[in-house]
Amino acid sequence: MTSLPYLQLLRQESAAFSACLGHDLGAPVLHCGEWTLRDLAEHMGRGNRWAAAAITDKRGDYEAPPAPQAGAEVQGWFNASVDELLAVLDTDPALEAWAFAPPHTVGFWQRRRAQETLIHRWDAQNALGRALPFDPEFAADGVAEVFDTMAPRQVTLGRAESPRRALRLRATDTGQCWTYGPGEPVAEISGKAERLLLMVWGRVSADDASISWSGDRAAGAAVLTGPLTP
Repeated sequence: MTSLPYLQLLRQESAAFSACLGHDLGAPVLHCGEWTLRDLAEHMGRGNRWAAAAITDKRGDYEAPPAPQAGAEVQGWFNASVDELLAVLDTDPALEAWAFAPPHTVGFWQRRRAQETLIHRWDAQNALGRALPFDPEFAADGVAEVFDTMAPRQVTLGRAESPRRALRLRATDTGQCWTYGPGEPVAEISGKAERLLLMVWGRVSADDASISWSGDRAAGAAVLTGPLTP
């Protein structure tokens, strides 16, 4: 796991997400089913409180309350969830916590919530027509998290099958590589870390012009069908 200033990144991404909530909460959010921006805000706020309970109560069955009905109150409600989460995350990352995948520590949630907020900040900004870029190292860590945490969880939950072949991804801006699946890679995808992260989260097509392929493209594409993420 890459060592990044997750709490600082979570604060920054949460603030950027919150700024979107001062706009049209009825804006549709692409790649999130029928959700509007308000639905996404509720998902994020409840997720923040769920993660906080995973740390403080060491439980994964906490049901966070829904967002307020009044649209004018949603932004403040979300901001309060961020404050609550940051308060419990600001401790030794090695401390024990409930988590749905290893490591079962506070550090797991520091990374998970930072990455969750990054991708949904992009969703919120994209819904308003102005998505801003990602920090390359932060995006690269997000790609790594998909392969070390999110994709294996999809298999464990029966939402996806284990890949039969291996695919390699290469970030052209950070120089990092990741291999998902057994054996030698049948194909390689390369692109900037941001584009690779958006691709593995289903926000950008593997056919996007910003992504390059080499090797057996059909076999490599089969590895991506996953789904790799929820």
